[in-house]
Amino acid sequence: MAKRSRPDAPTGRRIRGLDAAERRDERRRLLLDAALELFAAHTYQGTSIEQICQAAYVGTKSFYELFESREACYLALLQRITDGISTRVSEVLAAAPDGEAQATRLLVSAFAHALVDDPRRAKVTFGEAAGVSPAVERQRRTNRRWAAGFVESVWERYGATPRKAGVDAHRVAIGLVGGMFDLVADWLLDADPSDTGDVERLVADLEAFYGVVRDGLRG
Repeated sequence: MAKRSRPDAPTGRRIRGLDAAERRDERRRLLLDAALELFAAHTYQGTSIEQICQAAYVGTKSFYELFESREACYLALLQRITDGISTRVSEVLAAAPDGEAQATRLLVSAFAHALVDDPRRAKVTFGEAAGVSPAVERQRRTNRRWAAGFVESVWERYGATPRKAGVDAHRVAIGLVGGMFDLVADWLLDADPSDTGDVERLVADLEAFYGVVRDGLRG
């Protein structure tokens, strides 16, 4: 008669206190951390899989167990950055005050800081994504549509839905998001992300641009 295993029996050997799934997650994190550093410093085209693996201290075999290509690694990195921005602004919106002006300031500031507190994130997102591949461009557009949907939810919350006949709020929101992204990308060319004054000026510019579009919706 076969011996039944205990329900709490370990499913695999633990190394450094981590089971197989945890070690896989750690390798993935290390590879994405290395990719962020290298893509920001040397561009996507100037970075090889071997360099990512060396910087992460992860073997190429393990890389291919996680990502089928350098493009797949880059897409995962873009998604991680997007998820970080999404979490940050969603938390701010959940706790936002009833006053729209104050809420807008908090949301725009959260958006800006999510990108420029670590300039590598903004550089990888804006400086490298264009022209990498059709799959990357589709991911960029998907992320932008999510951001536009988030903006629409803010407008609905504060009663800023379009009043002009024929105005497509979603298309306007996509244009707004694209403009805000471009403002951040242009700011990065000359600004010092470690300078609080420079960051505050960026937030002010983003808030002013948002306000122009927001006021235009009122008709």
